[in-house]
Amino acid sequence: MSEGFDWSSNGRLLIAALAVLAALAGCDGSFGGNESTKVNGSVDVPVGREAGPATTVNGSIAIADNAAVTSATTVNGGVHLGSHASASSLNSVNGNIVLGAGAHVSGSVSSVNGELELADASEVTGSLSNVNGKITVTAAHVGGGIKTVNGSMNITGASHVEGGILVEKAGTELLQLQRDVPRIVIGPGATVQGELRFERTVKLYVSDKATIGTVSGATAIPFTGETAPN
Repeated sequence: MSEGFDWSSNGRLLIAALAVLAALAGCDGSFGGNESTKVNGSVDVPVGREAGPATTVNGSIAIADNAAVTSATTVNGGVHLGSHASASSLNSVNGNIVLGAGAHVSGSVSSVNGELELADASEVTGSLSNVNGKITVTAAHVGGGIKTVNGSMNITGASHVEGGILVEKAGTELLQLQRDVPRIVIGPGATVQGELRFERTVKLYVSDKATIGTVSGATAIPFTGETAPN
């Protein structure tokens, strides 16, 4: 697992980069006639369009089933990667990110304030990370580990996570956000390779039919059956 991500500075960098886009565009419409690059408004990427970046400042991004983008980035809005669609990276500052069944991301998926959801047979080759928001991995593959600060996790089905799990201790600017104790559930049939490292208090539930690596900073609570105790 890599060192802790500087969420505050990187989030500001992303916002600053998209602010430059807004200044260049100088209007509320598309930039340079490219409907995949906007300042204000949602972006829809249809199947058959040549793969390129999809970017907006204030709006969501929807990539259709079987479509492709090189990247999808927004500040205020969610990102939905359709079933069997592909991307190199997905990023949001304030918004949820959802991967449909069989979707593939060759790089990383990250949101600062947003839930992350991976459906059956979807794959993220890089890391899956956020600061705030639930992370749900259902019979999916994550190749570069999962990181969060305040997010709960539910890893179920035949999910396979390589690179471990890291729940980071919040930096000074995020201390006020630590209200609830994250609930981490590793369900039956799931595999987490690598260290499960917890730098803050969590409730960790691990199925007796799950496979995990070394746990540090928490005590795993074993459970039987399909769901963890409340």
